[in-house]
Amino acid sequence: MEKTLDHILAHPILPVYYHDDLQTCINVVNACYQGGIRVFEFVNRGDSAPENFSQLLSYQKENWPGLLMGIGTIKNAAMAKAYIDIGAKFIVSPVVKPEIAEITLQKDILWVPGCMTPTEISLAEDLGAPLVKLFPGDTLGAGFLKAIKPLFPAMRFMPTGGVNPTKESITSWFDAGVSAVGLGSKLFAKPEGETGYDWLTERSKELMRWVRK
Repeated sequence: MEKTLDHILAHPILPVYYHDDLQTCINVVNACYQGGIRVFEFVNRGDSAPENFSQLLSYQKENWPGLLMGIGTIKNAAMAKAYIDIGAKFIVSPVVKPEIAEITLQKDILWVPGCMTPTEISLAEDLGAPLVKLFPGDTLGAGFLKAIKPLFPAMRFMPTGGVNPTKESITSWFDAGVSAVGLGSKLFAKPEGETGYDWLTERSKELMRWVRK
């Protein structure tokens, strides 16, 4: 668990993505990887999610050294166990549930629960989570983090939802004290007229430059 957390802290840009088509998933993850991304959150949001995630892990072993792949939108212990058995390196939830904390702690797998209030953050901390997802990030905002961070000096935070792939957005969140950020649909919005995936590689390179300055 600690090694996974350290890896995320060293590579704090987490793409959050799902697609039914496996080849599209491979193309997207590969473009991000070529741009310097080393942590990727696949999302459990479709019927093909388990099979696609399993195939991506197999592809990762052969083609993407140093990439950690976890699974998101995990809402109960059964889901968590199923994906841990497949090979997920970390589990991300939209909620705080003791049953998920229990199974991930048993397996020594990093659990990142979603929190929106100080009470939820406190519960997540009590359950052993060292990193929480602030969700939805666009509703809470960087000001919320600045206000509550002193209450949880040992906790690390990662906003998801509302983080834009712009220098202004990334800088504002890290200046507020986040340890990582998750980026979803806005990261994968293809610029008009672009084909292929080179634009995603370049966008990923920019994001990594901004967090390393």
